[in-house]
Amino acid sequence: MRKGEGGPAMIEPGDEAELAEAVAAARGPLRIRGGGTRPLGSPVAGEVLSTARLAGITLYEPGALTLVARAGTPLAEVEAALAAEGQRLPFEPIDHRGLLGTSGAPTIGGVVAANASGPRRIAVGAARDFLIGVRFVDGEGRVVKNGGRVMKNVTGYDLVKLMAGSWGTLGVLSEVSFKVLPAAAASATLTLRGLADAEAVRALAAALTSPFEVTGAAHDPGAAGGPATLIRIEGFESSVAYRADRLARRLAPFGPAEVERDPAANAAIWAAVRDVRALHGLPGDVWRFSVKPGEGPALAARLGARRLLYDWGGGLVWALAAPGEDLRARMGAIGGHGTLVRAGPESRGRIPAFHPEPPALAALAAGLRRKFDPRGILNPGLMDEVAPAGSVPA
Repeated sequence: MRKGEGGPAMIEPGDEAELAEAVAAARGPLRIRGGGTRPLGSPVAGEVLSTARLAGITLYEPGALTLVARAGTPLAEVEAALAAEGQRLPFEPIDHRGLLGTSGAPTIGGVVAANASGPRRIAVGAARDFLIGVRFVDGEGRVVKNGGRVMKNVTGYDLVKLMAGSWGTLGVLSEVSFKVLPAAAASATLTLRGLADAEAVRALAAALTSPFEVTGAAHDPGAAGGPATLIRIEGFESSVAYRADRLARRLAPFGPAEVERDPAANAAIWAAVRDVRALHGLPGDVWRFSVKPGEGPALAARLGARRLLYDWGGGLVWALAAPGEDLRARMGAIGGHGTLVRAGPESRGRIPAFHPEPPALAALAAGLRRKFDPRGILNPGLMDEVAPAGSVPA
């Protein structure tokens, strides 16, 4: 096992056995770190436990559409291996680096821990929907695996679903398994110009409820040249051409649709939506709201944000706010939840990063953490409603 030299102390296990040993031997809180590119949540105090050396694809069977990789494997390595076989991670994981101003390499374990999903989620599902297996170390240093030995006190839980989006608070991932899908042979992006937010969401709803299999539906009210409403179609080339033409006709009441068919241009358009490029480099806090698509524009009107971006047909609203501004408090009767994604230390110490849970759900979540991490050493406080005093950024 390797410890960081110079700077903050860091534990860097080289395999799962060393990871289990490190957790079992811990005498205080641990800050779980993958690539260090997604420092969301309340600040966590503790020694850094890095999974960066737990890297490598351990099994890839293109014919079975299955990939298994250690948690610290760079996401780019996974995507390159899949691309070489004409396949991809269907859920299009967001890269937070530009939005958060972080460096390093996102890891596949970090994708799972954050349940990081992009524009295609609206058509195919989230990261957790393609996760078919996990191996992890619990808070007492025991190795747990999906489909193998399951601890007595967690029998009956779906370990795969629990670990996706748990942010390292239930266990430290050591290996993940995914179902993958073939990459699309062709794509097209339809762009409608100049629509107000509410009208844009109606256009997106019309596209998503059409029979033309839309895989991306976003609206950028602050796009260069005016508001841009974006709709993506993917598949075989002849099918994409047919569906794009028919969909453009269906959307004619909203205005003429520009159709982009160049693969590189389409990839750039949707990478910008996926990574919320519209908010990169702009000063202020960044919020992420998940609501019913039809309520997106009403929420945006309440927020009074400096800059907005809609994804998932209007159901995902990214908002830029002044530092320290609690946009969650402005949701009112609108259902859904808001997450403080980017903020300075003062905001992070005062405003809960994650949406407060209803009492019954909060009690269930706390009970799960006690089962998996009875000592309370794995990312303690990261998902709490208030940041613990004296803590430091993760």
